[in-house]
Amino acid sequence: MTIIESILLGGVQGATEFIPVSSSGHLEIVEVLLGGNALDFHMFLQFVNIGTLLALLIFYRKKLLDIGRKIVKGDWKLARNVLLTSIPAGLVGMLLADRIENSDILGSMWLVATMLGVVGMVMILVDKLPKMSAVKEGSKLSPKRALAIGVVQMFALIPGVSRSGSTILAGRVCGMDSKAAADYSFLASIPIMFGVMLKLVLSPANRAYFSDHALTIVISNIVALVAGLLAIKFVLTFLKREGNLQKFGWYRVAVAVLIFIFLV
Repeated sequence: MTIIESILLGGVQGATEFIPVSSSGHLEIVEVLLGGNALDFHMFLQFVNIGTLLALLIFYRKKLLDIGRKIVKGDWKLARNVLLTSIPAGLVGMLLADRIENSDILGSMWLVATMLGVVGMVMILVDKLPKMSAVKEGSKLSPKRALAIGVVQMFALIPGVSRSGSTILAGRVCGMDSKAAADYSFLASIPIMFGVMLKLVLSPANRAYFSDHALTIVISNIVALVAGLLAIKFVLTFLKREGNLQKFGWYRVAVAVLIFIFLV
């Protein structure tokens, strides 16, 4: 992995982790363009999640402290909902991570393009879908709705779907406005990212990989941190102004069409 490649990967990971256009899908595209070793590529990207996790912790530091204070006072509602949303995808990812990473089907550009297009169309049409009663914030979600968002989040393990996109869409259907759904989506990704980091540090092979690629991993994470902070701010500001995901949806459809043209 060269310095230039690590900067590129950090930027793409940091931005697309939070902009609902699918980080996995865009990184699959970058992998094809770079023509690198798939195993090395995926291992490297696991470490770049450190930068995006730090971006979340920095951006939501006041919110996380507030959640902690509420827990001390006996108010567990938001923490409970975040954990419920995290459980389905966390369990599936933990149990099937190796199969997912080594799957030829899930690594197919045909699948990436299809998922980009399908989810993009859902984003365009989401305001016409039936919604539950209005919910202003994550702490007001019922446990069933929080878990339902988590079940939808499992589909983000398929490249091209988008973790943030799937959970924002699910939050919209559950009655939240787009900005509130995005805020909740980002908070609910923190436990999952912590799980990924824990898995990395517990593996001797992963620690050895880090030792061998420390410079490029550190550089990539710095870029991912900065890009992630900018992306979170951009998405929340955009959704507050626009109120919907349609423009992200059209972008996804356009990228899907370009990939199909290239593949054909």
